[in-house]
Amino acid sequence: MQSLPKAKITLTGIEGDRYANGKGAYSNTTPSKIRHLSLITESGIVIANEWLMAGDEPTFDASQTRRNIVISNMNAEDLNSLVGKTFTLGSLVLKGTELCAPCQRPAKLLNKSDFINAFEGRGGLRAEIMNVGEISVGDILSLQIKDAS
Repeated sequence: MQSLPKAKITLTGIEGDRYANGKGAYSNTTPSKIRHLSLITESGIVIANEWLMAGDEPTFDASQTRRNIVISNMNAEDLNSLVGKTFTLGSLVLKGTELCAPCQRPAKLLNKSDFINAFEGRGGLRAEIMNVGEISVGDILSLQIKDAS
């Protein structure tokens, strides 16, 4: 996992990403899921790590959560509320498809425990990409309001 200042986005994900190329660990699961992008909040990571530290467990940095995008200035509950909603991130239009429930993969890959419990309700969101473009660090996430006219 690596941090990028900006990335090109295709209709299947981040250009070069394992899931955009159909080679992610869960790419061929049944039933299939839309795994274009995964987002997680910085505050959710902080709260999960506080929970882990209270139990003397090792913490996870943002890259170790294996999510594509870390969102600042938003809490996990607000991100979770975007399931079924259309929103923008910079110039991208995205649709929240489902919560990204924590699994054991990050813990197993890093030989750390309790990822599932620590990130329950804070594991992030999967989103479908509705247009191609580019995202950059600092892009703003906002809910897309439908025109009433």
